[in-house]
Amino acid sequence: MAPYADFTYFGLLLYIVIPTIVLGLFGRANARWGLFATVLVCVVQCSDDIPVVHGGHVREIWILVATAIWQSGVAFGFLRWKSRPTFYAALALSIAPLIAAKCLIHPTPDIAFGFGISYVTFRALDVVFSVQDGVIKTLSLPQYLTFLFFFPTVSSGPIDRYRRFATDWQRRRTRSEFLDDLDTVLQHVFRGFLYKFILAALIQTYWIAHIGRSGGWQLVSYMYGYSLYLFFDFAGYSAFAIGFSYLLGVRTPENFRLPFLAANIRDFWTRWHISLSFWFRDHVYMRFLLAAAKGKWFKGKQTANYLGLFLTFGLMGLWHGTEAHYLLYGLYHAALLCGYDWFARWNKQSKVWGDSPAWRVLNVVLTIHVVCFGLLLFSGRLM
Repeated sequence: MAPYADFTYFGLLLYIVIPTIVLGLFGRANARWGLFATVLVCVVQCSDDIPVVHGGHVREIWILVATAIWQSGVAFGFLRWKSRPTFYAALALSIAPLIAAKCLIHPTPDIAFGFGISYVTFRALDVVFSVQDGVIKTLSLPQYLTFLFFFPTVSSGPIDRYRRFATDWQRRRTRSEFLDDLDTVLQHVFRGFLYKFILAALIQTYWIAHIGRSGGWQLVSYMYGYSLYLFFDFAGYSAFAIGFSYLLGVRTPENFRLPFLAANIRDFWTRWHISLSFWFRDHVYMRFLLAAAKGKWFKGKQTANYLGLFLTFGLMGLWHGTEAHYLLYGLYHAALLCGYDWFARWNKQSKVWGDSPAWRVLNVVLTIHVVCFGLLLFSGRLM
């Protein structure tokens, strides 16, 4: 069962929402209840039989259980025997379930994963990185598993961080704090319905569905229509995920922040799919720069920066899928970021590009167009 995809799913959530509200009004909507709710919803979400290679099916709940056992063994084993070699082994072992799923499991359009194994992998890797950095020194198995499979965000994020999640998970909410969170829940849930089931649905039905496959103007129309549809659909999903997270006391960070008002491509990536872009920034880009600086790999001042961007966004593209258009999408954004960095440093000296309100409007308009073209690449329509 795909989360937040139809009203049947929201009917299921009533069995969680109503008891949570009652418990919250008495100050009892605690971590133990959140763990129970996560287990219950994950069991129902992962009830489908998923097709595998060479025929046959496997019940998705057993994939989830196997992933939980595997990732727990990796995390607790690395915490027990921490060293540089075991760090690399833990990284490889954490990624192994994702690779296995990509190679062996083939969900169909009518049978979707109830949990996102790639998002679970990112959470597991975050714990491994944090243990290596020394910021995580102990792990609680129930808390760790809830972090990996927290039902509001288990399908498609946002990608939380273990230390931030643990702080919320261990917090005991008073009645007044619960009511404050409930206000946030209502705002996000209504925004989710507006974005996903009204705006995205209207764009899909009355715009994208009527665009032909040939002609330059049709391609341009599709580029803008698809960009808007993708934003409202995914931002709507994220609003639901954040809203139901708050219901259980976990203040999951926002995933979108007015991305089409970004003044440049660097600003865009602080506004679009924020949890994913910041995850790659912290765990790939910054680590590459640190390793390059320590090892003195490059002589040029910007070489490590630019190569780090291509590495980071190339991996981000491949994370979406192994098809060529996903990789091209990642490399396109890396090239844009490198070009903007060069231009910003040049303009700082030459002062050609101004900073008046008119210039800022022009920046936003140009950024919208280059972003929409990138999303056209992402869609695969050009391929």
